Amino acid sequence: MSHGHRHDHGHHHHHHGSADAASLPPALDLSVPDGELTPGQLSRRSMLRRTGLLGAGLTAGGVLGGAGEAAASTGRTSASHSARSGGYLWLAGDHHIHTQYSNDGKYRVADQVRNGARYGMDWLVITDHGNATHARIGVEKVNPDIREARAAHEDTLVFQGLEWNVPAAEHATVFVHPGRNEVAVLKQFETDYDGGVKGATASTPANEALAIAGLSFLADQVRRHKVKDALMLANHPARKGIDSPHEIRAWRDATGPGHRIAVGMEGAPGHQAGGIAAPLGMGRARGIYDNSPSANSFPGYPLESYRTWGGFDWMTSTVGGLWDSLLAEGKPWWITANSDSHHVYADTAVRGGPESDYTANGKHTDPVYGGRLDLTEGDYWPGQYSRTHVGATSFSYQAVMDGIRAGRIWVDHGQLISGLNARLRSAGRAVTLGGALHVRRGSRVDLVVDISLANGPNWAGFVPSLARVDVIQGEVTGPVSDRDAFSTPDTKVVKSFEVNKSAGTVRLTYSLGRVDRPVYVRLRGTDGKRTAVGPMGAAVDPAGPALDVVGDADPWLDLWFYSNPMWVLPA
Repeated sequence: MSHGHRHDHGHHHHHHGSADAASLPPALDLSVPDGELTPGQLSRRSMLRRTGLLGAGLTAGGVLGGAGEAAASTGRTSASHSARSGGYLWLAGDHHIHTQYSNDGKYRVADQVRNGARYGMDWLVITDHGNATHARIGVEKVNPDIREARAAHEDTLVFQGLEWNVPAAEHATVFVHPGRNEVAVLKQFETDYDGGVKGATASTPANEALAIAGLSFLADQVRRHKVKDALMLANHPARKGIDSPHEIRAWRDATGPGHRIAVGMEGAPGHQAGGIAAPLGMGRARGIYDNSPSANSFPGYPLESYRTWGGFDWMTSTVGGLWDSLLAEGKPWWITANSDSHHVYADTAVRGGPESDYTANGKHTDPVYGGRLDLTEGDYWPGQYSRTHVGATSFSYQAVMDGIRAGRIWVDHGQLISGLNARLRSAGRAVTLGGALHVRRGSRVDLVVDISLANGPNWAGFVPSLARVDVIQGEVTGPVSDRDAFSTPDTKVVKSFEVNKSAGTVRLTYSLGRVDRPVYVRLRGTDGKRTAVGPMGAAVDPAGPALDVVGDADPWLDLWFYSNPMWVLPA
């Protein structure tokens, strides 16, 4: 049981180095004086300072060995615009973004990247929808725009990916490391393995097998050095109820621990403005999670799984639910949070005219000024509301992908906090998010969490206030006999900290005691404005996120952050 997990985590930390490792871009490098920056770089630095993200590092003190401390010794982490956590640069990003190359999109790549940079994003993935037109011409056509954006925004890493129609299931982000074969690999993958292109959307065993074949194809492209790396993250997994537990487990396990392709899911979907009440908003649901079961849905899911809870997907928000059932197996599966940006709430742009012919051109015409605020859309710009923070060893494409695969990820809504440094410690050794701490049976283990509170207004114009932080702990019980299990009885909130401070940093410590069996811990925090007893009852989760109200769920009045887990594996 624990041996299998040890093998996975051993892989996570083998490849901290990166052939394309680069120094920090000028706007983030505090050794570069303001006077030497271009106007665009100076604007970005000013924004980061104003929001408290530049040089706001926490004093982690080098609790991680190896590459983490090596990175700290370079001095780069002091220039990070997020936390100096164990030597890692915590780079904020978004892996789910649409452009005019999506059949339902509107914006240019330049629009999304420029706004992502404006809202503090260090890395972005362009993920236009997989479909016959995109597979035929869109993959090639978007690439020059992406390369132009890379050149224009040296402070932002821009990946090319696509939103995969997973055969027999929902959507997923697939993206690759930039390189000469990025278009060819994505094009072949989409042509051969996209459920929409192949007419393979029904929940059948044959279509499920096609999804696994697609992941195996990506792993093979990496092994053959066609691309340096590839990753898959499941998008809005509970939205339609068609991502069954056994499919998620199959994706996770498809390519083995040597080079995993499917590594996680959106813990919180995009479309977060969808719940703003009419007439000032769409009047729908946060995440556009207002669906009902269909013929392809997994019949075991309850009706409440089709809604968000505090803006988060039911699979993630339920303590003791599906995400915890995966973690209790002792295998990694990470969460993210993204914009799914198609059409931005209160924007003035409209799709460019009646001559737009997506099928013929592989893209819509450029957007134009529409003359009014559009209050009928449910999206935000990348970074405006949702952020995924990845612990990287350098400012580079490979370091971001390595950090995602390793699970060094925490997510937040509405800039609820500015930084998070969590670690498990025992006898002078420590691990951070995504890590596994190997200890002698019966060793004392402590959780230490440093949080940098919000020290500037968010993009809605107010300074968020963190009210409470919860420690969630579960036992590692090993592989499940039922691959469709979506609950685990041994996970619960074990400690809640009230945060009686409005600025600066707070340190929280929790003792796990003397640990004699494998366990994991994860963190969750809230502004405390909307809470409810969790689906598994008050003994498991006395004050979790509340079920979001369809048609009246202002996302700025219900803010949460979540971390990925850390394990303790005694031997």
